[in-house]
Amino acid sequence: MKHLLKINLFFILLAASLCSYGQTATIPIETNNKVLVLQVSQDRHLAIAYFGPKLKNAPDYKATLSQRRMIEEGATRNNLAYLPAGTNTMNEPAISVVHADGNNSLDFIYQKHTTSNTNDGAVLTTITLKDAVYDFYVDLMYKAWKNENVFEQWSVLRNQEKGKVILNKYASANLYFYEDEYYLTSYNGGWGRELQPAITPLKQGIHTISSKLGTRENLLSSQNFMLHFNGKATENEGTVMLGQLAWNGNYDIEFEIDNYQNLRLIAGINAGYQSVYELKSKNSFETPRLIYTLSTNGIGEASRNLQTWVRKHNLLDGEGQRLTLLNNWEATYFDFDEQKLISLFGGAKELGVNMFLLDDGWFGNKYPRNGDNAGLGDWQANKKKLPNGVENLVKEAEKAGVKFGIWIEPEMVNPKSELYEKKLDWVIREPARPEIYFRNQLVLDLTNPEVQDFVFNVVDELFTKNPSLAFIKWDCNAPIYNGHSKYLERTNQPQSHLYIEYTKGLEKVLKRIRKKYPSVPMMLCSGGGGRSDYNLLQYFTEFWPSDNTDPVDRIFLQWNYSYYYPSIAVCNHVTNWSSKPIKYRVDVASMGKLGFDIVVGELDKDELKFCKEAIKNYDGFKDVVWHGDMYRLQDPHENNYASLMYVDANKSRAVMFNYLTNWRYTKPNHRPVKLQGLDPLRRYKIREINLYGSQRSSVTTNDTYSGDFLMHIGFNPDIHSGRSSVVLEIEAV
Repeated sequence: MKHLLKINLFFILLAASLCSYGQTATIPIETNNKVLVLQVSQDRHLAIAYFGPKLKNAPDYKATLSQRRMIEEGATRNNLAYLPAGTNTMNEPAISVVHADGNNSLDFIYQKHTTSNTNDGAVLTTITLKDAVYDFYVDLMYKAWKNENVFEQWSVLRNQEKGKVILNKYASANLYFYEDEYYLTSYNGGWGRELQPAITPLKQGIHTISSKLGTRENLLSSQNFMLHFNGKATENEGTVMLGQLAWNGNYDIEFEIDNYQNLRLIAGINAGYQSVYELKSKNSFETPRLIYTLSTNGIGEASRNLQTWVRKHNLLDGEGQRLTLLNNWEATYFDFDEQKLISLFGGAKELGVNMFLLDDGWFGNKYPRNGDNAGLGDWQANKKKLPNGVENLVKEAEKAGVKFGIWIEPEMVNPKSELYEKKLDWVIREPARPEIYFRNQLVLDLTNPEVQDFVFNVVDELFTKNPSLAFIKWDCNAPIYNGHSKYLERTNQPQSHLYIEYTKGLEKVLKRIRKKYPSVPMMLCSGGGGRSDYNLLQYFTEFWPSDNTDPVDRIFLQWNYSYYYPSIAVCNHVTNWSSKPIKYRVDVASMGKLGFDIVVGELDKDELKFCKEAIKNYDGFKDVVWHGDMYRLQDPHENNYASLMYVDANKSRAVMFNYLTNWRYTKPNHRPVKLQGLDPLRRYKIREINLYGSQRSSVTTNDTYSGDFLMHIGFNPDIHSGRSSVVLEIEAV
């Protein structure tokens, strides 16, 4: 009876408020040339009216929603900006809750909205909705980066009820599109074959991409996606949206075609997988962020939007510099000692790289780290391998003229370790079930503040003992199996909070590290490409996209990653995984952040000479690759060759990479490749670099070409089996 009185009173107040409001509110979320338009209906519900190019006359947005004839019974609310469960919806909700009194319905009414400029150059719009009956609120947050044409969207759920509210689903974002045809590019894979694209035509029903791994969220799928509207977009034509849910944990992104043949996109934490969340009274819950951009000029423009946004506003030191390095992993694996490592330092200096990176295997005493089955968690230098500790290696590297970096995996533990023996309650495991290992290890419980302190101290002690330590490679090789937290159990918190609080715990640790060590370069690694989300990249300068370093495979991998990440963020190493010539391997690794995983002393005279010269060339053009605009010219997925180029902001310098990717009998590439991003009125010289030995270039350096010619007629890099990789420098005259 009380609820009936409350409901009647609400509608009396609502009718009065409608009279005072007069017209409905129209809320445009704008970048320089795109707009997301939200509109409040006469009954005070918030709907998505339009997403696309900005109109020349802003008042025209008011009429947008009136043109949508969404009158079918049971489907009149499909376009709500945050569709709730439990009332009159027939589609997948963005949010589902159980109120403090046990009721599980929601009906959000518009309250207000505010707009403000943020310190980082964006415009933030906050729209507050309230349930029609209960004191439960959601703030829809829309952050628009005008120059980059990038949107950042999330939600904040606020419980003002007298008891706890159970969150069964709590999406970050809910979008709605009124187009005629939709294609989704999503990504699947596994170890060594990360980010493999799959294109799916979307029909009525739901298509979902998700992860349930707890860590290494990108091992089998990716939270990156590409939506094509009204046909498949190409590099330079068509309407396309690129996006990512920025969350290092279990995610769920749903694409639903409804009965109007419109598309609803819901993205957020995968609450359906053991992650129901209890929100206490007077508390709030902030969801992860959905990052996306829209282009009406093809995929290339959209990816450049994201690359620029990541460099300027997301990646740590995204507009700065990076270290080239020599890593010992494929040179020694676990089989090394102090003298063997020191003997490699001179090779790093001779090669011309900035740093030597010591990989896995340097720690553990009771259980030495001589393989991947022991030692994780015991972060003391192995006395047999390193009798003088890491400190001596840092000093010896500096004497040799290179900096020193080190590998750690601080979130993990081997059962064969002193940490496991002493701190079993710190391990995520089901006490009543057999332990299940991934790479012979388990995950530490980062919901526990003591474990957070431990992980922070792993890094802190390394820097305390070695102030000049130059680099950290942070690995993470196991997902969460048999998820159970002794800490949550002991503190009477639900086990369904484990996956969320683990991710928040990791972020707390990284914030502490960055507060004390704000600028030290750190590589995000996870058994290859298991982690690459924008949220974690706030704390890292780069990431390792795959353990697969075969250069031909890497062309495809790096191509796929380039849609969402700038090249400065992607680590590429020259290794001995392949029988391809050293030139081919170096050229492929040069389109990103270059490193080496070889024994320099095993290179022959010509190979060493080439590598040294190629590193000098790389030092000359790396700023263009790291900070310039990227243009994909010839797709290896569709051709026997790959071509791409980077152009600096002034359009005065560019570097173009060309690779043969199919060695079956093919004719030489007889067609020129059309370049992009140049100034049509300027003239350019083209010079081939990274020539091997006595190789002579077929490129004539005396000729000049207008930018107009190069972009409409093109230039032939002369790729064939005898010239399998060609790197060209392009400079304005």
